[in-house]
Amino acid sequence: MRADNDFDQFKDLDEEQLPVAKHKLHDWTHFAGLYAAEHVAATEFVIGATFVALGAKTMDILLGLLIGNILAVLSWRFITSPIAVDTRLSLYTYLNKIAGDSMTKLYNWANVIIFSVISAAMITVSATAVRFAFDIPAQLNWYPTNVWFVLIVLMVGIVVVFIALYGFNAVSEFSGICAPWLFVMFTSGAMVLLPALSLDVLDKTLPAGWADIITLGDQSIWTGINSDGQPGIGLVEVIGFAWAANTITHFGLIDMALLRFAKKKSYGYATSTGMMFGHYVAWIAAGIMGAGAAVILGKSIVELDPGDVAYYALGWSGFVIVIVAGWTTAITNLYRAGLAAQAIFFNHSRKKTTIVVGMVTIAVACFPFVFSQILPLLTYAGLLVVPVGAIVFAEHQIFPRIGYTRYWSSYRKLSFSMPAMASWGLGLVFGFGLNVLDVMSFFYLFIPTWFFTIAVYTLLASKYGAKENFAKEVKEEEVRNEAIERFHVEQAKNEAVVAKDVSMFSKGLKFVAISALIATLVLAGNVLFGSATETDYIENRELFYTCAFGCTSIYFVLAYWALKRGKTNTAD
Repeated sequence: MRADNDFDQFKDLDEEQLPVAKHKLHDWTHFAGLYAAEHVAATEFVIGATFVALGAKTMDILLGLLIGNILAVLSWRFITSPIAVDTRLSLYTYLNKIAGDSMTKLYNWANVIIFSVISAAMITVSATAVRFAFDIPAQLNWYPTNVWFVLIVLMVGIVVVFIALYGFNAVSEFSGICAPWLFVMFTSGAMVLLPALSLDVLDKTLPAGWADIITLGDQSIWTGINSDGQPGIGLVEVIGFAWAANTITHFGLIDMALLRFAKKKSYGYATSTGMMFGHYVAWIAAGIMGAGAAVILGKSIVELDPGDVAYYALGWSGFVIVIVAGWTTAITNLYRAGLAAQAIFFNHSRKKTTIVVGMVTIAVACFPFVFSQILPLLTYAGLLVVPVGAIVFAEHQIFPRIGYTRYWSSYRKLSFSMPAMASWGLGLVFGFGLNVLDVMSFFYLFIPTWFFTIAVYTLLASKYGAKENFAKEVKEEEVRNEAIERFHVEQAKNEAVVAKDVSMFSKGLKFVAISALIATLVLAGNVLFGSATETDYIENRELFYTCAFGCTSIYFVLAYWALKRGKTNTAD
């Protein structure tokens, strides 16, 4: 039976509850920009200082971050991307098919809270830069103590909600503009403040070679001694930190929400822009910037907030980078939170749920304690969602290979899946139990927890019906999916086609915008390589501060102008 006459049932559903249509898929460049922008974020300033406080050594940082971030990219490519591309669903919608309403709602509530708090923390970080610019007192209590700070949070938060409101395309476009600039600014900031460190340690503005660089790192940045004066973390911990930093999105499968728009599974490799250019380069650059700012101010790196570090590395552009870097992460996470909320309140559109969640997020962002606790939150949030990712992985990848039926719980019309709920609970007990027993580094707990949950869920599902034959239900599922594809084809016929702008004027805009980024790198290079004396260094640094801000203004104006010109719609 064909379902063409049943298209009305799909029209009544929010598009987020259906698989992504083929005509709405994106190429790899969208994901390269999206991940680059999200993972070159304001938190990189904090994490850069964290490695210093934890007492990592220079070689452990250089090698450990490389290995850990490569492992993270491979996790996205071989765990998250295949399921996202196969199903074209977000985790929030997909989970309902295999775990029932009860667990799905509980899990989605957890994600609403997690991602709302992460977004709130990033909004707070962005607000600190504006606070610094207008000489508003630092907010050191758990509650706000200055009404102007609250107003700044409101203004910054409104921008975040506005962009997240318009869905994946808006998030992707905003990230695509910001990503190249963020990378250039983090790199430039490290180049600008490296001479300050070199003068302090080596009594010269430029390290003479690799040995000088290692000496500089060991003595002034990654000394191997933590903030308590004890030996710090080693190579294994650095690798684990880098790998586990985004456990919530790859092993936890949260990024199905983003990668479901990918044309190919191999687009999971596009996350390397975030991991290698973002985390690897940005964390190292943030450590250099933090240490350099600390030398200039005569303080410890752990005493500085992102606004302090960014200003002394980049001048007025530093305020912009903290604001923009906070926005890019906040927007993506608020988009995820809105999806989770929409999966709970499925009778409402994602825009409505995003507005409500956004209002709550802005209110939370007014309380500075959220940002100060962001790293523990990320760590525990990852361990919280990994068991759920393991359940989905087992159902989707393992069950068909061992003769079990995928979606068996849905076919039995269960609103509560005991195997899924019990496996999640036992996975949490197992993971946090290992943490209490301190049997291994916390950064690696997600690995045994993931495998443990897969084994438990597979065993329990086999006893509750996963081994049964659901041939009739499987056929009905196939018919429904074919109807959805035809529905999408009909939709595509009625949608406007975006014409690619190939005019010389637009090419000129892009050329000048890119030239502004290149000029910024050249100016930073002049500070690093053209400062023979301390006087030269100070003069060149001031020149960079002035010109880099001009280049930043030019880049954003022209890049946005080119984007708007490229969105000319023509009827099909």
